[in-house]
Amino acid sequence: MQSTSELSGLLNSRTRAARAMLAEKGARPWSAAEQATFDVLMDDAEGAQQQLQRMSSGADAAVNLVNQHREAFATWLRKSEREYTAADRQQIQNTMSTTTAAEGGNAVSPMVAAEFVDTLKGYGWMRQVAASITTASGANMGYPSSDGSAETGEALAQNAAASSLDPSFGTRALNTSKVGSKIFTVPMELLQDSQIDITAMVLSRARARIGRVQNVQFTTGTGTGEPTGLVTAASVGKTGTTGQTLTIIYDDMVDMIDSIDEAALGMPDTQAAEPITLSGWMFSQTMRKVVRKVKDTTGRPIWTPGYDAHADTAVPALSELLDYPVFINNDMPAPGANAKSLAFGNLRSYMIRDAVALTMYRFQDSAYVTKGQIGFLAIARAGGNLLDTTAVKLYQHSAT
Repeated sequence: MQSTSELSGLLNSRTRAARAMLAEKGARPWSAAEQATFDVLMDDAEGAQQQLQRMSSGADAAVNLVNQHREAFATWLRKSEREYTAADRQQIQNTMSTTTAAEGGNAVSPMVAAEFVDTLKGYGWMRQVAASITTASGANMGYPSSDGSAETGEALAQNAAASSLDPSFGTRALNTSKVGSKIFTVPMELLQDSQIDITAMVLSRARARIGRVQNVQFTTGTGTGEPTGLVTAASVGKTGTTGQTLTIIYDDMVDMIDSIDEAALGMPDTQAAEPITLSGWMFSQTMRKVVRKVKDTTGRPIWTPGYDAHADTAVPALSELLDYPVFINNDMPAPGANAKSLAFGNLRSYMIRDAVALTMYRFQDSAYVTKGQIGFLAIARAGGNLLDTTAVKLYQHSAT
């Protein structure tokens, strides 16, 4: 099937060719061959135009369906059940399902839930650096992992047989767990104001709260009832010597870089559709205060502020540390005895899995209504794990 751009190109080329024939022939009689050529050009152009119209209609239908689901969700947010019209009730039943009686909530339409998941993907430093997938459900799953950093090909003599090297595969759990936004309230006046995009407003509020707690879990989660965090999954690449309970030295940071196999950091690939690695440092602002004071063996600061990077864009400039970018994540542990306060390596080796399963609760009992408010609670599901445990290492402060 031809793409929209291909069909547009075909339509334009055939239309130009037909117009050129008309201009060239003028008022002169057409031969049968010329008429046949012109008819083919017009048939091709009309066929391309009809396909574009069908594709446009399909896209419009998809957009209309999403809008219908958003409208149904907005109605559910704004009105109590006793305020539903027959049309409201039917629309909500068609797009939102009621969860089990024990839960008492409503499962948000997958189309609206997908919008929520998409906005979540831009929230927090772990989501910025990690790879991500989205699944329809939150069922338990294992994600295949394989360390190919030691694998290589071979030189072959003429007529020589090739040897074999089977890759070794493992699995890393990417089970999802639930997090809630805690109950938040919205004034009734806003719910009644049709000019307010109440869907975007409520989802944005829930996104901020869920995004924050998930960033904590993706960073330090135990893996039991919550994602396996980066700090939990990665191994120690360097331990500070006695006395470095709150500090780090230049030699330790050099050792941290060399604790990662170069292949795990990513080799140049100009043909790659997108970066296959995102190598760098991750630590908190508290640890940054420590690192910015570190000097190399000549007494020169190793911290490189990125004032020139992205100077002409709205993207915040990243600082660099020993030629690798720095990502500040305030959910990383602070410096302290035995604390693992700094991570380095291919941070895209961490995988986040979102389930398109968003449950919402609406509270309109007297505790809220007497204050002129309606309460809402959002429940989302996500998982995370470090797929390649050799790709990221941690710095651990000394015990004493």
